[in-house]
Amino acid sequence: MKSWIHSVAVILVGSVIAVSASWAQSDGHQMIIPSDLKWNDVPSLPPGAKIAVLEGPMNEAVPFTARLKFPANYSLPAHMHPAVERVTVLSGTFHMGMGDKLDPQKTSALGPGSLMIIQPNTNHFAWTNEEVIVQLNGMGPWGITYINPADDPRK
Repeated sequence: MKSWIHSVAVILVGSVIAVSASWAQSDGHQMIIPSDLKWNDVPSLPPGAKIAVLEGPMNEAVPFTARLKFPANYSLPAHMHPAVERVTVLSGTFHMGMGDKLDPQKTSALGPGSLMIIQPNTNHFAWTNEEVIVQLNGMGPWGITYINPADDPRK
């Protein structure tokens, strides 16, 4: 009987240690409040766009989460990305379209809660008529290639 109690005690202590270890390893848990975001310019996008990276880094082969803020009357020329892009509209109306050249007539008006999932190397573009905040989720390394190289603000 004593050895049975001892075995149960060892299993229980081992389970508590294992649970404690798993909790100790979950130190990556984050709670992010919008007012705590640090917005920065985005050199790879036309002037006026701001980014706040919530999870990353975007240049490594890891999942990332970022928010992009676009001012009113902003245009994002046709471009593509090397990986799947998930764009969720958080505020405003984001006008997105598919193709090789920005054409406001070929866009869909996406309001808050809308989601667009764009496959790798798919040409797309966007514009705003009011301030828009979107959340971008993907897997790095992230990049952007403009269809017309003259549209690339990094050059």
